[in-house]
Amino acid sequence: MRGIYHFLRRDDVAGVVFVLPFVIGLLAFLLVPMALSFYYSLTDYNILRPPVFTGLDNYRRMLTDVRLRGSLRATFYFVFASVPLRLAFALAIAMLLFKSSKMMGIYRAMYYLPSMLGGSVAVAILWRRMFFVTGTFNSILGVFGLNRNFPWLGDVRTAIWTLILLSVWQFGSSMLIFLAGLKQIPESYYEAASIDGASKIRQFFRITLPLITPTIFFNLIMQTIAGFLTFNSAFLITDGGPLGSTNFFALYMYNHTFAWGNAGYASALAWFMLVLLAIFAGTLFATKRFWVYEGGFS
Repeated sequence: MRGIYHFLRRDDVAGVVFVLPFVIGLLAFLLVPMALSFYYSLTDYNILRPPVFTGLDNYRRMLTDVRLRGSLRATFYFVFASVPLRLAFALAIAMLLFKSSKMMGIYRAMYYLPSMLGGSVAVAILWRRMFFVTGTFNSILGVFGLNRNFPWLGDVRTAIWTLILLSVWQFGSSMLIFLAGLKQIPESYYEAASIDGASKIRQFFRITLPLITPTIFFNLIMQTIAGFLTFNSAFLITDGGPLGSTNFFALYMYNHTFAWGNAGYASALAWFMLVLLAIFAGTLFATKRFWVYEGGFS
């Protein structure tokens, strides 16, 4: 203890004090919970009684879990549909809001607002009401003489698309990141292209798109991870239905933990998702050199 005391006196004590909250938080909220989760994944555990060690039984159970396959199918469908649409929409809005004006700050804040509110319970309930048979969406269709009694949340073909639309609507964070990437492109590139007679569309595909591929890559990684972990919308709007068509992986883990008393199996599912995300991220990083421009600006 005396040696530690002299060490702290010799070095900057303030640095240790400022780092200590991060270290405590890292241990208390990340490393220790991860270690406990891995242990519970090897046990039969339902929160209410002590865990019983069962080895790899939970992992073997995944191989024959029909519900798990359905949950993965729904999750993959959601991710591969919502992420590209969300990024495309965010980039389009970022291009519209790129030019500076007195009101542009207000416009950007208004477009970012859905991302702040999208995960709230109030917005989820409102979104659910909009797609009821007697909701706003059907009322709008009725104005145009279309079917105004369609059960959007009760049909396996359309229920997941209501959640995809909600995800695309929450494009604000990706839009701001795209705006930051667009601001890094030198204006001289566009001036030279205009002198050479390049149209706006050609400038976009030859200048803008290649130079923001690092930003696209970052957004793709972050939104893919967020898509795989989607929970609130499925839980609050459809509760996994109808017929499991929106039973996303995170919701499936939640139900095993709190509804069905299988916290040990849910822990194994969490580790399976961690490996799955690592594979996807690794695949994206492996393909990065083929389509991401990292030459910088000169």
